[in-house]
Amino acid sequence: MFSTETSCWFIRKVICWRATASIAWSVLLLPPTTAVFVVLSRFSLFHPFQTISECLSLLMSASSIFSFILLGGVIIMAGFLTLEYYTVIPTIACSKIALLGQLLHPRQFINSLAHCLMGIIVGWCCAVTIGYRYEMLGYPCQNSDGYVSMCVNEYHLIVLLAGAFVGFSHSLLGVIHNINYVSFQTVQQYKYFRFKGSLPLVVTCSKICGHFTCFVICIYLFYGHRIHSKNMDLSIHPLDSIAGLLDLSLLFHLWISATFLLFMWYITLLLFRIFVTEAYSFPVQPSFTEDSHQCLPKVLTDKHPMILKFLALQDLALLSQHSPSRRSEVFSLSQPGGHPHNWNAISKECLGLLADLTHRLVAYHETVATNGRAKSLSNGSERKTSSETSSAEDLMSPRPAFLMKTPVSVFTRSVGGSSQSPLTVPFTPDLDSPFASPALRRLTAPVEQGSPWHGTVQSPHIMRRAPKLWSTSTGSSVKSHSSCAVSIVFNIRLKCLIQVKSFLAKRVLIVYLFNKLPEASSQALFADSQAHIWALEGLSYLVQASFTEDHFGVVQTTLPSILSSMLLLQEAVDRHFKLPHASSKPVRSTGSIGDSAYKTLRFALRATLKTAIYRITTTFGDHLNAVEMSAEHRKRLQQFLENKE
Repeated sequence: MFSTETSCWFIRKVICWRATASIAWSVLLLPPTTAVFVVLSRFSLFHPFQTISECLSLLMSASSIFSFILLGGVIIMAGFLTLEYYTVIPTIACSKIALLGQLLHPRQFINSLAHCLMGIIVGWCCAVTIGYRYEMLGYPCQNSDGYVSMCVNEYHLIVLLAGAFVGFSHSLLGVIHNINYVSFQTVQQYKYFRFKGSLPLVVTCSKICGHFTCFVICIYLFYGHRIHSKNMDLSIHPLDSIAGLLDLSLLFHLWISATFLLFMWYITLLLFRIFVTEAYSFPVQPSFTEDSHQCLPKVLTDKHPMILKFLALQDLALLSQHSPSRRSEVFSLSQPGGHPHNWNAISKECLGLLADLTHRLVAYHETVATNGRAKSLSNGSERKTSSETSSAEDLMSPRPAFLMKTPVSVFTRSVGGSSQSPLTVPFTPDLDSPFASPALRRLTAPVEQGSPWHGTVQSPHIMRRAPKLWSTSTGSSVKSHSSCAVSIVFNIRLKCLIQVKSFLAKRVLIVYLFNKLPEASSQALFADSQAHIWALEGLSYLVQASFTEDHFGVVQTTLPSILSSMLLLQEAVDRHFKLPHASSKPVRSTGSIGDSAYKTLRFALRATLKTAIYRITTTFGDHLNAVEMSAEHRKRLQQFLENKE
């Protein structure tokens, strides 16, 4: 309930207003953008003054005003979709089949359909604005029978199809290139300067992606005859022919229309990124009790929405560097009581983030070390204790794949003491398996020395009654038989799955779809590392400032935990970068509006982690020798103290 209250407050008062402001600025930029489009689409080199006068009269006409209204609605719809689909943690597909699943998701289908509809609307506005032969979808013509009827204007039609295709391709490329991913700037800038610096990239990406209309022409060349009307004007060349499509004027108008459409969407997306990622200052201590859920220590503990947590961590990193007054509130004690609640909450959350990343890195490294095989399960009680109390130790221990093991002697005492018992070598169940029969476990259990059945029993009467003595009731016998049946069915299913897997592994297409993409697993592992970077910066700067500003010594109580967490993470990161593809830097993509900052987050995290440890060791120096830690951590810390790391 508390988390829901905070999320509603933040979405209502911050995110929605920022998204509204970005959409408003996009609508305000629409008239000058449309004016540039009108001039470029109707410009004539031999009649420049006549072109300018025609453009001015067109911009003042009723059709242009109606087009402005439609284009404004398209921008509002695009802004709403951006608000709905944006994310601060990118979705990275580790294989081709995973990427295909994202593209075929029903939510993505709705997004693609909406972009196709918006593309058709903008295409219609562009056709009406250009005028001439593009203005009307139908016009009166004379058919082969000599009668006057309505014919389809293919020039208008292909502009509409180009708008739909550009909208559909924009939606699909948004999934492939993570266009909806919103990253945070390392250096804080004013919104105007961020917009000014990103505007050339938007123009370049719009011009490059505008060439997608060439695919529309190629598709129409082969399939245009299927959408022809029966009433066609035979006096002109159809556009599904080579002569009809080799029209430079048509190619230019299609390209500039697609560029105009993409420029509007990219501007809306750029302004949304700028406004949403603007730094937000959370109060460290509440002025009133009812505002306590808006304070930084409380907000840091919330998981949803993620933009709230990211902005809180960004604010923590900024206040730890540039705000001594707010740092003093972090180091302050509660009244009454004298407890450092603010520091405890902040440090606990940051250390939890570092421990979570360390846990994931260790688990990933163990999975790679065992070549992706599943780890074996222990007994029921041990599994329960491991999952509840010591998950880290369970991850550190390798788990081999499920194997049918054959011990030297299955039963320590065979029936009747004979070594030729039928229950020996041919029948070798895995007694440690969770699917082993309870009756077999009772059968192989050692007999207590106080029992009358200890040792070798020679009486044939006792041997004949042995099965009744080992089964306490008829119900338990039925239960043991059902367990054996379940185990047999499971083994059959396991063999079938292995055979199907070996059959599919020989198919080239299946291997191509299911093979892991290089670097994708490493990128997915560090997809949310921006939060860990801010946590490291916030902790290290606060610890550095505590050397002179912490008058109550609240930081010194958690300094061993902070150093241990950083050193553990440093060790895990170093082990990860020794894996294949982990240390290779990705190629920077050009010509795409998608933000690829997530591809280099692991390098930024490694540099930030090393800088954070050096920041603490440089400030405290030899005083760190008095901090309690393990011998291994002390040896690693000594490398930083001697500047050898």
